[in-house]
Amino acid sequence: MKTIDEMLHLALLTPDEHQQISHWITQATSPDEILKMPPLLWRAVERASEVMGIDNDLTRPPALDAGDLVCL
Repeated sequence: MKTIDEMLHLALLTPDEHQQISHWITQATSPDEILKMPPLLWRAVERASEVMGIDNDLTRPPALDAGDLVCL
């Protein structure tokens, strides 16, 4: 839900799209139910995700030059 809220804040989703997507997600009882979201809403999420570069973040290889960085 945080990502959907950020999409709204960045004006990548309309308030109506945000409300409908949020409602769909909260009513879904499983990830499979979320995947049944209407195509119009999926397209809105996909457009916003593309602008935000979410796919790039998820497919970027891990940084191996982080030095002594310890992630907990």
